[in-house]
Amino acid sequence: MIRTHVLICGGTGCTSSGSVKIREAMETELAAAGLAEEVKIVLTGCFGLCANGPIMIVYPEGTFYSRVTVEDVKEIVNEHFLKGRVVSRLVHKEEAEDGQIKEKALSETMFYKKQKRVALRNCGVIDPENIEEYIGTDGYQALGKVLTEMTPQEVIDVIKASGLRGRGGAGFPTGNKWQFAANQPKGKKYVCCNGDEGDPGAFMDRSILEGDPHALLEAMIIAGYAIGSDEGYIYVRAEYPIAVHRLEVAIKQAREYGLLGNNIFGTDFNFDIHLRLGAGAFVCGEETALMTSIEGKRGEPRPRPPFPAIKGLFGKPSILNNVETYANIPQIILNGADWFTAMGTEKSKGTKVFALGGKITNTGLVEVPMGTTLREIIEDIGGGIPNGKKFKAAQTGGPSGGCIPASLIDTPIDYDNLLAIGSMMGSGGLIVMDEDTCMVDIAKFFLEFTVDESCGKCVPCRIGTVRLLEILNKITSGNGELEDLDRLEELCNYIKSGSLCGLGQTAPNPVLSTLRYFRDEYVAHIVDKKCPAHVCKDLMQYKIDADKCRGCTACARKCPVNAIEGSVKNPHVIDPAKCIKCGACVATCKFDAIYKD
Repeated sequence: MIRTHVLICGGTGCTSSGSVKIREAMETELAAAGLAEEVKIVLTGCFGLCANGPIMIVYPEGTFYSRVTVEDVKEIVNEHFLKGRVVSRLVHKEEAEDGQIKEKALSETMFYKKQKRVALRNCGVIDPENIEEYIGTDGYQALGKVLTEMTPQEVIDVIKASGLRGRGGAGFPTGNKWQFAANQPKGKKYVCCNGDEGDPGAFMDRSILEGDPHALLEAMIIAGYAIGSDEGYIYVRAEYPIAVHRLEVAIKQAREYGLLGNNIFGTDFNFDIHLRLGAGAFVCGEETALMTSIEGKRGEPRPRPPFPAIKGLFGKPSILNNVETYANIPQIILNGADWFTAMGTEKSKGTKVFALGGKITNTGLVEVPMGTTLREIIEDIGGGIPNGKKFKAAQTGGPSGGCIPASLIDTPIDYDNLLAIGSMMGSGGLIVMDEDTCMVDIAKFFLEFTVDESCGKCVPCRIGTVRLLEILNKITSGNGELEDLDRLEELCNYIKSGSLCGLGQTAPNPVLSTLRYFRDEYVAHIVDKKCPAHVCKDLMQYKIDADKCRGCTACARKCPVNAIEGSVKNPHVIDPAKCIKCGACVATCKFDAIYKD
């Protein structure tokens, strides 16, 4: 008889840290201890707290082990499962309000206290490759309700009343999109899912696909019923092998259980889903480019109108939502529109999933009600900035978004507030930056990405972004002029207004937002020929503090170009003409005598 369940994170992050090997080692140790029939191991999706992975939760106690290694498994089996003694050194610990370091259950950590899990409700809870575990958490009940108790229009009306907006970036009302497609004449229609997720640092959709794939399937079937479609396509990037595998398993299981195919739930409704793998082109996150790619053509956007709801995939009426948007649908159907509208703000209902990364203590996946402030996400959930550094900015929306300065840290995060301050929600990437970040360099980083990912179909994006990058390179190399700032703004506005699709229309956002809030850094690069954050190599020098230098010669011996001179026990000097600014000397010096100027 099973008396203990061990949940091990099987998301991409923990898998890369060895969670599959941990499971294998635990199976071996449990068999050796004679406990194989009493302890069940479940490989789940992402728990969210990626900074402390691999994560293991033991039930019914709820013991939260973090940063577990293969070497720890034998001790856990012998101490916890055989002797009933928790392995304290592996239990997640957190500083309490009284300053004491205390052991915390997963739900009691600051990381989880302010979260509200809707889209992520099953991630880290169930075995994503077992359809019965999904059914055991009310899975496919919403579909049963829809097919046996509701008309297609009633389904759309519930989604409209919920105020659900697309979680892929634009924030278009989901119910309205479905209504447009439903209004088209009867005939072939398609339901599409965008699982491409190309933003740097974003992994929200991937984690849902890895942790709760049946939620997506159920939602797409519901959408098919609502608009009068019998066929759907999931477009997911091939770089997500775990997500692809679990989707394949889920689709096969759903067909075996009669939840995909003909006469679903004994009705006359038929629906099936196909999987299509993308090659990683960022532009294929745009709906028309994605559909063009599914059709087997080069992924390029098409002019709109006509919009996909009228003429989409294979020229037929189609809807496209991203994974997170769909993940909300079954819960809205089961709990009602009022339940969903009770969360969030007036114009942004429900919750939003963010991939929290960068200079933050608790990197990972978080889901919070719309309207949660940036401060709550960074300081409370994220645990603040590590190493005593100051918060400088947060970048939301990926390459399409903007940088939010520290002065706006109390901004409630929703669609309209972010647009008002020059950023956007995007798919949910949230990159935190500290005082050591150069904002000009950040703008250049995102622009390099969009230049590389532009499909090249329209001139404003193909040529304009390259010209923007040339100006930024000129500024960061110390050759900028104040007139370049006016050129940047003018060019940004041309690109935004003239580009064919959302990639080009939003590509200038990182430049415009950093110019708006960090113009002084641009001026410092141009006028003072200095990078205040000491990041831009052409505007930086490595120097040695003579008072701190002990003349140990370690830095001189490490320098690959012999740019450091000096004798034993005497202060050394760096020759700026020879220095290639590789940083090897800084990493070598034990006396903190070398600094950037």
